[in-house]
Amino acid sequence: MTETTVLPPSERFNFARHLFELNAGRPDKVAYIDDVGSMTYGELEDRARRVATALRASGLRREDRVLLLMHDCNDWPVAFLGALVAGVVPVAINTMLTADDYAYILDNSRSQAVLVSAELLPMLQAAMASAPHEVETIIVSRPSDTNDDADMSFEAWIAPHAPKDKAADTTADDVALWLYSSGSTGRPKGTVHAHGSLYWTAELYAKPVLGLTEDDVTFSAAKLFFAYGLGNGLSFPLSVGATVILMAGRPTPDACFERMTTHRPTVFFGAPTGFAGMLASPSLPPRDQVTLRMCSSAGEALPRDIGERFTRHFGCHIIDGIGSTEMLHIFLSNRPDDVRYGTTGKPVDGYEVELRDELGRVMEGSDLIGDLFIKGPSAALMYWSNRSKSRETFQGHWTKSGDKYFRDADGYYVYAGRSDDMMKVSGQYVSPFEVESTLMEHPGVLEAAVIGVPDANGLTRTKAYVVIKSGGVASVEFANELKAFVKARLAPVKYPREIEFVDELPKTATGKIQRFRLRERSARPLPE
Repeated sequence: MTETTVLPPSERFNFARHLFELNAGRPDKVAYIDDVGSMTYGELEDRARRVATALRASGLRREDRVLLLMHDCNDWPVAFLGALVAGVVPVAINTMLTADDYAYILDNSRSQAVLVSAELLPMLQAAMASAPHEVETIIVSRPSDTNDDADMSFEAWIAPHAPKDKAADTTADDVALWLYSSGSTGRPKGTVHAHGSLYWTAELYAKPVLGLTEDDVTFSAAKLFFAYGLGNGLSFPLSVGATVILMAGRPTPDACFERMTTHRPTVFFGAPTGFAGMLASPSLPPRDQVTLRMCSSAGEALPRDIGERFTRHFGCHIIDGIGSTEMLHIFLSNRPDDVRYGTTGKPVDGYEVELRDELGRVMEGSDLIGDLFIKGPSAALMYWSNRSKSRETFQGHWTKSGDKYFRDADGYYVYAGRSDDMMKVSGQYVSPFEVESTLMEHPGVLEAAVIGVPDANGLTRTKAYVVIKSGGVASVEFANELKAFVKARLAPVKYPREIEFVDELPKTATGKIQRFRLRERSARPLPE
């Protein structure tokens, strides 16, 4: 570890320079393998430094923003690290949004340039047609013959430029990157992070908790534009000199299995929805065809049944944790030597968590559901140009997560649901996640989502939306069977009074269930 890595936040620190220093001794080792080819650590540094020079030659100055609208490929980390070297701020955005969302983000971020995958260029052009802000430079990754409207291709853009030898003289507190929230409850929020945030997530989680080393090969179903995916596929593996598998397309079970059996990753990063889909897939490979030593799960709490079945099949644990865009990665987690399925584990060293009641008072006892607050060095600086939301979320040293949790008698934290999703039934808090997890323990259930709906008297009752496994039949008899199944395992107030069978559940691009969509659906009058 170089001297740079242990300096306090007020001192000079550039995260890209830090990674290049760490990997100076392994220039010929493969850093990335994407759908097209591989890239060594030496090539990664050379190309990133050329991007830095190209950005400055294109007229971008320190702290200007550059939008990264790119599928996961080797160009993505090159572009991201190149921006950091230049002191330019990469704005990593979801590749699955609408033109209207992109128009808003272009205007909100006032990005001076866009690095875009060829397949996404038409969507970008549609957004630019309605965005008040004008972009000066467009660079296309993996261009095709149809991209004549772009300024130039990625390779043609960086080829004439020499590698920038000195990284921008930033501090750990200088702005490094923006990530936009999912916008599931409104417009996406530009979450602003410093160089130090990237460093701290790797030092506090990747190394001591996950135990990543240069011998690991990592593969993440979560994309690089997500906070979770950015750690999994860039800051974590590059901090230890590991090799990363990237995939441009959707992380379907078959696509993930292909890379697991071909490239043989040792660590896989996924989400509960993805793990459930894998276990239900007829293509599930046998244990001896993979080399997984560990898996990680985040995005939503991992149901106990999924974790236990996955471990029985593959012989490795899924380390469930919770992180957020605002904290950049995971701050509460299980450990490889301390996995308790059905919980989110304990606070990661370097972070503090508190549970608070509705009046903001800290709750000290066990089994009391409260709002989860976090204090740690990777917290975002603010939401860009959104003072009210910044004040609501970033409260002094503490960050409000928006999640409800309780702490059991052994000190493990158990997810109770998003604050907006919690229900009060007969005067008692009911966690939708607890009911959903119980439903998913039934062998005939693939997925479930639970919401609260008003009855004829205006009182709240629980309703479950259930996706049945292949071969199952939706019927009144099966619905009654599921109600009895839950009632036998949970307090009577918690079992779903109503069950509706659906083909699929509404989800965000990260795989999180959008319960507000189900509440909207339940509020619509039935057709006559």
